[in-house]
Amino acid sequence: MDHGPMPRGGYDVGVSDESKPEPAAEPTPASPGERRLARPPSDRYRAAEERATAAAASTPDPSASVARGIALAVVAALVGAGAIVFTGGVATLTTGLLAIAGLTGLGIALGLLFGAGPHLVRRRRVLLAIGLALGAVALGQLGLWQYGRSLGGVLPLAEYLGEVYGPLVIAEFAIAIVVAGVAAR
Repeated sequence: MDHGPMPRGGYDVGVSDESKPEPAAEPTPASPGERRLARPPSDRYRAAEERATAAAASTPDPSASVARGIALAVVAALVGAGAIVFTGGVATLTTGLLAIAGLTGLGIALGLLFGAGPHLVRRRRVLLAIGLALGAVALGQLGLWQYGRSLGGVLPLAEYLGEVYGPLVIAEFAIAIVVAGVAAR
């Protein structure tokens, strides 16, 4: 009993047949009378997705405010001051203080940029970042002096910082100011 030719479909998967045409690597040109789209239909979704992504990037953060920016910057300043005290006092690493001063200035500027968003104008943001960076390094130096006093030190603040850290203190202030000012732009 011959049932005729076997239907082609899912039954001949993996069977090689030389009569099957190989898939073309390049699309074949349209023959006369055949209609082709200029672009695939899925492009409309891609364009809509790109517009939505661009709109989301251009809209400001709705939770951004001046108070939030200042709060984030103050947290960064306090963390930086604590890191200065720990690194310079407890760990007694003086060269790391320059990096910490720079990171503190950067953290303050980023806190203002992301926390306040467009609500804080550039000039005020830069001035605020510089002021907070100065305050953070100064607080760190006071913390170093107090840590030295807790270990039995008797020198006044200026003499202690000059004797132990020397010009490194001025370099910390300079690095923190420059990094905070540039990053807050």
